[in-house]
Amino acid sequence: MAQVTVTFTVSEFCLHTGVSEEDLQEIVGLGVIEPARIQAEQWIFDDRAVTVVHRALRLRRELALDWPGIAVTLTLLEENERLKQENRLLLQRLSRFTG
Repeated sequence: MAQVTVTFTVSEFCLHTGVSEEDLQEIVGLGVIEPARIQAEQWIFDDRAVTVVHRALRLRRELALDWPGIAVTLTLLEENERLKQENRLLLQRLSRFTG
């Protein structure tokens, strides 16, 4: 089965997420998202970037965080999720040895 990735130009991305181009530049500059590729000096974003920005906008709205605060929060949330997954794997391995 083929994997389909939806891509957006800067203007499409801004329209779909509701962020301004200025905010988008700041978001990219802070490393919250990265363009999937640069094509003829223009950024192209994938659908994962849209999901991350929607999550960032929710944090901004609900917690009144600025973009640098959102960048740190998203990094910590991703690290927390990675550690949870790692713990689950370690517990599964441990249960094989003790079970």
